[in-house]
Amino acid sequence: MLLTEHDKTQIINRGMTEEQVLNQLEQLSSGFPYLKLKAAATIGQGILSIQNSDKEHYQKIWRDYKNSGKNRILKFVPASGAASRMFKDLFAFIEADYDVPTTDYEKEFFGNISKFALYEALDAACVKNTGKTIQELVAAGLYKDVVKNMLLPMGLNYGQLPKGLILFHSYEDGSRTPMEEHLVEAALYASANGMASVHFTVSHEHLDLFKQKVEAKKTLFEGKLHVKFEISFSEQKSNTDTVAANMDNTPFRNEDGSLLFRPGGHGALIENLNDMDAHVVFIKNIDNVTPDRLKADTVAYKEVIAGVLVEKQKQAFEYLNVLDSGKYDHDVLENIIRFLQQDLCCLKDNIKDLGDEDLVCYLKAKLNRPMRVCGVVRNVGEPGGGPFLVYNQDGTISLQILESSQIDTHNAEFMQMFTDGTHFNPVDLVCATHDYKGNKFNLPDYVDKSTGFISHKSKNGKELKALELPGLWNGAMSDWNTIFVEVPLNTFNPVKVVNDLLRDQHQ
Repeated sequence: MLLTEHDKTQIINRGMTEEQVLNQLEQLSSGFPYLKLKAAATIGQGILSIQNSDKEHYQKIWRDYKNSGKNRILKFVPASGAASRMFKDLFAFIEADYDVPTTDYEKEFFGNISKFALYEALDAACVKNTGKTIQELVAAGLYKDVVKNMLLPMGLNYGQLPKGLILFHSYEDGSRTPMEEHLVEAALYASANGMASVHFTVSHEHLDLFKQKVEAKKTLFEGKLHVKFEISFSEQKSNTDTVAANMDNTPFRNEDGSLLFRPGGHGALIENLNDMDAHVVFIKNIDNVTPDRLKADTVAYKEVIAGVLVEKQKQAFEYLNVLDSGKYDHDVLENIIRFLQQDLCCLKDNIKDLGDEDLVCYLKAKLNRPMRVCGVVRNVGEPGGGPFLVYNQDGTISLQILESSQIDTHNAEFMQMFTDGTHFNPVDLVCATHDYKGNKFNLPDYVDKSTGFISHKSKNGKELKALELPGLWNGAMSDWNTIFVEVPLNTFNPVKVVNDLLRDQHQ
């Protein structure tokens, strides 16, 4: 028997079910089916290109919506990522058998160290702990002391901090973290009636640090931006964790014999998002921010994609009310089908074969779903997912964001589609989470549970299989209505390694 009585008690205490855990073990054993692709989404085939003449139209729609006072707006920021990966090259330098910058990366870091927003704080830490400034340490060849003061607990402890609390950008009145930049963004495009609501998902060990930073900065930004902030936090729920397996697919056990559970990846955040009470939710990664001098395009295109969302949702609601009324003819049904196919790219090859009653049921089911508009940028080789037209289990073709792991690498046609994809998903979403009657959708109902990711990890020297839930903007939103809109590349400025902060977009 796979599960012992002790296991079953442990599972119940985590708020999970035995069926859930057995299903996860089965997924770890059998893997996930690859998705069947129709095509990569391109301009004119799944991706909208907004002309300059239409930008103001959509911006006005959004501003009218948020200023109406009728709708709650939220900015949702996944912020649990640790900064340790930002500094992996510098951790390697500390452990290296040489003492001076040797790799191109190390030379770039030290050659431009004064350009980092963290410079003054690091300089102060160096003086406190060594009695020497950064420049004095460098002159003495003590490069590793500089890095240690940045990464280790006796200094800034950046190696253990979340990415959201690392100093990214310099200003005359001080430096800002990504968390602070997201507050500024919220005030600029997601505020209504003088209030900006921002929600950060954070890891448990960093929750207090985030709260302290908010407490220290909130009043300052409220005065600067003439807005009141409503800031909240949540952690991934333990009942969204996934069980780990040995390489032979039996349950992986801790030294005390208990089952090992691991966080289910960012797809688990669909539960956090589901707890939010907002009509429109902006979602953007914690590290994708710019200094104020470059925010204009980011703000403008957030307003544009939000305007597209409001316009398309309004049309979907009008059609749903018509279908409810029963007062429609063949031409109206044709218009609704055209809207689904052309605006929402939700296609069903044999839709004309459905009888009237089945057709109306199908149209209602497809129209009455959560809706998201995703900004996509031209592909410049960044790792990550892209926009595709994908076959669903019910025979419908719909727009999806896919990761490379969801595509069968042995299928030459699909790999060619992935390789030739023109656009990339920078995680730039605006979501509508209420139905046409004003009720909140239960978002977990729209997750494709047959998708997910399996990775190989280790614990205490033992290899294990880890299961990640369907990604938040992949399988977790698979059954949403999706619209892709091309946005400028300068609205996408992620920071994956610390030297990315030397790019012009972050200076």
